[in-house]
Amino acid sequence: MKDNFSVQAKGYSKYRPHYPQEMIDCIVSYTKNRDTALDVATGNGQVAAMLCNCFANVDAIDISNNQLENAVQKTNIAYSKQKAEATNFIDSFFDLITVAQAIHWFNFNAFYKEAYRLLKPDGIIAVMGYGLFKTNPATDKIINDFYHNILGAYWDDERKYIEESYKTIPFPFEEIYPEKQFFNEFIWNFEQLKGYLLTWSAVQHYIKAKGINPFSSIEQELKETWKKGDKRVTFPLLLRIGKM
Repeated sequence: MKDNFSVQAKGYSKYRPHYPQEMIDCIVSYTKNRDTALDVATGNGQVAAMLCNCFANVDAIDISNNQLENAVQKTNIAYSKQKAEATNFIDSFFDLITVAQAIHWFNFNAFYKEAYRLLKPDGIIAVMGYGLFKTNPATDKIINDFYHNILGAYWDDERKYIEESYKTIPFPFEEIYPEKQFFNEFIWNFEQLKGYLLTWSAVQHYIKAKGINPFSSIEQELKETWKKGDKRVTFPLLLRIGKM
């Protein structure tokens, strides 16, 4: 798994959007037992922090020390630095495994083999994420150009799986189809919009390659359209749920 997020770990913790409680509740509703959950590639621990209200104990793993140092702390969450594809947990230990905005970075075959080893016989796996958000039309035009044209060559190949709404990832489980499509809406100030965009891995790749921040090329124009819009941000949420 690539570590594209250690550099901006603090920004990731502050500006990355959380998932709605309704979606987490939907995932949890399919679990028969709520003793143990594992959040893989936990990042800042946002999903782990939501799961700890539903499960007696939550383990959360990531390959980035910086991410783990900025993670949400709860008494029943145990964080550890581990690879998704090779963990030190015992067989058939977890009622639920979650992966949020990270499955596209994994070695699919190795991870799914590990997931089968870790899940209880009636265990559930949930893969979630979010696609490119929408705001007001003027701002969307700037951000779409930023995403596709300015940053286009700097996105990792794995980004395609998000653009394809995770529909093209391998998913070797008996799939469960929730009745509704989930979205996430926020009202953001400009600092939140800017902070989120700066967490994009392609921005960091661009800075590393060229030594300048590409966001500076759109910042002023973006600020003007943001003042005139309603400051509403809508993320389409990606979700696949499976059982053993």
